[in-house]
Amino acid sequence: MVNGNGIQLEMAHADLGYDGQAILKNISLTIRSGEIVCLLGPNGVGKTTLFKTILGFIPPIAGEVSIGSVPISRFSPKDFAKLVAYVPQAHHTPFPYKVKDVVLFGRAVHLGMFGRPGKKDRAVAAQALELLEIAHLAERAFTELSGGERQMVIFARALTQQARFIILDEPTSSLDYGNQVRVIRKIKSLCNQSIGILMSTHMPDHAFMLGAKVMVMDKGQLYRFGEPDKTLTPETLKKIYGVDVQVFDTPKNGVPSRKVCAPILDA
Repeated sequence: MVNGNGIQLEMAHADLGYDGQAILKNISLTIRSGEIVCLLGPNGVGKTTLFKTILGFIPPIAGEVSIGSVPISRFSPKDFAKLVAYVPQAHHTPFPYKVKDVVLFGRAVHLGMFGRPGKKDRAVAAQALELLEIAHLAERAFTELSGGERQMVIFARALTQQARFIILDEPTSSLDYGNQVRVIRKIKSLCNQSIGILMSTHMPDHAFMLGAKVMVMDKGQLYRFGEPDKTLTPETLKKIYGVDVQVFDTPKNGVPSRKVCAPILDA
């Protein structure tokens, strides 16, 4: 069993793929408690395969995935769910559950086989709704929500799970601008709660906003890994996306604040 606050999720020299055919080769990755890693790369590069392997849906062809030095294959599904939560790009349910109940489902991993959610579980769910500023949706039917609202609810459910690591698959892809900013703020605040985050995104600016480490994938391999200032250069962005991009500092009171990306449209 994994104990202590300073745990890490690791993938070491892993080949990933299906039916013995590797899509990704020699992938090594470490995510520590309280750390954010942004995953970038063109469509079809293998991000979904990486996520499925970390989540235990498919085994690595070679190498190993572990949490706190324990291979994930040794965890029961319930114990693994206490450690890792997942927020997909889209989620659909045919039943008109209320939002507060969908979020409460995240507490299932903390209950016994015939356990029922108690006062503490409902308080944790309510806190997640408040944290994401969607408490006003609590009595709404999940099936009646917009795509962006559903995304926020599933994020709240993951928080209610109280896992040590959260994997986010393009968490802002269906959100309006205001909710995108709110989600990025919340993700950044999770570092203070010693939660490790792995999120995929097509927006390099997210890595700069979050002060996250960056994992850049291209052509089935890990192309760059490190701090955003060193990894998200115009040369790297040109290499993986095929477009010219300027990367420059945004000054705040005359002092460089953070870098931003701007595509060159008249190239």
